[in-house]
Amino acid sequence: MQKPWLSSYPPGVAHDIDPDTFLSLSQLLEQSFRQNADRPFSVCMERWMTYGQLDQYSTAFGAWLQEKKLASDARVAIMLPNIPQFPITMSGILRAGMTCVNVNPLYTARELLHQLKDSEATAIVILENFAHILEEVIDQTQIQTVVVASMGDILGFFYGRWITFAVRHLARMVPAFELPLSAPNGKQRHIVSFKDALDKGESLRLKPSTTNLKSIAFLQYTGGTTGLSKGAILTHRNIIAAILQAENWFTPALARIHDIKTSNTVAALPLYHIFALTLCFLTIRWGAHITMIPNPRDIPKFVDILKRRPFHLLPAVNTLFNALLQNPQFKSIDFSNMCVSQAGGMAASIGTAKHWEKITGSVMIEGWGMSETCAIGTNNPVNASQFSGTIGLPLPSILVTIKDDSGQDLPLGQTGEICIKGPNVMEGYYNQPHENVNVFTNDGYLLTGDIGFMNKQGFITIVDRKKDMILVSGFNVFPNELENVVSLCQGVLECAAIGIPDSKSGEAIKLFVVKSDPIITEDDIFKYCRENLTAYKNPKYIEFRDELPKSNVGKILRRELRTSH
Repeated sequence: MQKPWLSSYPPGVAHDIDPDTFLSLSQLLEQSFRQNADRPFSVCMERWMTYGQLDQYSTAFGAWLQEKKLASDARVAIMLPNIPQFPITMSGILRAGMTCVNVNPLYTARELLHQLKDSEATAIVILENFAHILEEVIDQTQIQTVVVASMGDILGFFYGRWITFAVRHLARMVPAFELPLSAPNGKQRHIVSFKDALDKGESLRLKPSTTNLKSIAFLQYTGGTTGLSKGAILTHRNIIAAILQAENWFTPALARIHDIKTSNTVAALPLYHIFALTLCFLTIRWGAHITMIPNPRDIPKFVDILKRRPFHLLPAVNTLFNALLQNPQFKSIDFSNMCVSQAGGMAASIGTAKHWEKITGSVMIEGWGMSETCAIGTNNPVNASQFSGTIGLPLPSILVTIKDDSGQDLPLGQTGEICIKGPNVMEGYYNQPHENVNVFTNDGYLLTGDIGFMNKQGFITIVDRKKDMILVSGFNVFPNELENVVSLCQGVLECAAIGIPDSKSGEAIKLFVVKSDPIITEDDIFKYCRENLTAYKNPKYIEFRDELPKSNVGKILRRELRTSH
């Protein structure tokens, strides 16, 4: 097939990567751990962890898991925020030859139950702050092994104990819980603290695993914004491909710092999310370090952390970029070292991108991906001189085509469903044979559900998701376009558009708006829309809200607006 995007690649970016470079993801991790043993891997709450310590801790945790006689392909759930226990647990599971199941720590009991049952997880590592949620559902799952972490476990003897005490007793962030030792099947559960698991694992030997490139590394659950959450099967080869693709794409952007190992990536997005997870692996591949932000919603504290040391790669979703821009102290940060402002996870708005560049001097680089594609499938060039409004170009070794509803490839410039193929694309959904038949085309492309087109230079523009499209009197209205336009209206902080039933037009547009200026009125926005949008794209209703419903990653949940309007 034609690959018009290759001619638009930045200098230094290879056209292809070799996902067979490593025998497994564990080999990639262990190579970096050895080569960078004395270098810092992470800083969290001003406490550092080296690659050597990550190696030691994850070896101990992996050996402890093996000693529990879990199945060689056991699914181990990780329900942790951005704290050092996350990479330790993740690396330990992979090195033990088992499968990681990332879980949103803010899940309700219903959501947690679905994911644990669907993944058939038999073990879980969970922060004690959320253990009361597990208590509600554990007897309905196959969980036999529970590791309970405390916030200060890896933060040093004195400081760590203080942090744990403060979280438990001063902030009162740990609700009472009592996990039952006996399972309904009569078997005894293994319930242990994270520190005890590490202590016991240090006296054990980590046995070599039998994992290979085809083994499942992660069951990465979809965000559930368009339906019931499904587990994307990501193999070791999928993850390695995604790491090498990201390495090829981003390394040229950091050339000016001379030694990429000194680079600092800000991990504010949750590591359980595929976007942040892939960039965490990229950091390990580089031998660089990450700054962990356990609670990015605390914007003043987040800004204070950004002031403390140079940072080079800042990945975020549009809502997080927006929240930072609204903080009065944000302008006082030194942005001179920032090489990449990486937007993803949701559409970046033109208004936010322009404001970001004005304040930071850094062009926002937007990318696109899914859990099913190991995060980044397309990205704008890192040498971009301005925000493009597109999702960029397919990354190395990735093929993208635009298909119509009958599965036929469309010419450049025509709008259809974006379809993707590559070594980073999932094997399928776990235990979902019917879904797998419907989600792949006969020629092996993943149907993404996103509607868009590709121009002659290979840049792809998303028009919207299929299910979010609004049909007004026979005309298609895509909420992203409307939201992008309204985001530029003075006095608008955030907005979201949905379609609601209408007796005359079939559907009418309802716009939800969060104000940045309290004096803005409905009439102001109606007038702005009339001046900037074709008549059928104008909202019929406007509702002001103090905030919009979002996922834990910051993605605006239009389906919640549809059910609550």
